[in-house]
Amino acid sequence: MDERTLKWLHDIKVAIDEIDSFFMGHEKRIEYYKTNIVVKRAIERELEIIGEATNRILIRTPDIQIDESKSIIGLRNFIIHSYDNITDETIWAIIINHLPRLKVNIESLLENG
Repeated sequence: MDERTLKWLHDIKVAIDEIDSFFMGHEKRIEYYKTNIVVKRAIERELEIIGEATNRILIRTPDIQIDESKSIIGLRNFIIHSYDNITDETIWAIIINHLPRLKVNIESLLENG
């Protein structure tokens, strides 16, 4: 795996860690997310970074296996272009259901890179 791809994988991991850090000192509950506009916007930004890095990786290294990569890229586009249709529940489901699995996937790729 080349240096650029490793950098983008690292960017994804850092973005996921940043999202996790936004809940330090708080219960990881949707109510906290819904009522904190700064956290909401920061998470959306990190999800954009994850989507963009994933897209760059797939263009440069198409044989790499990132789970649900097309959905990740689609989410990035949705956040950027359809920002007024994003629901708290959609983003929350991604935080709770998809990011933990993606983190495992990315860490594995980095270890084997």
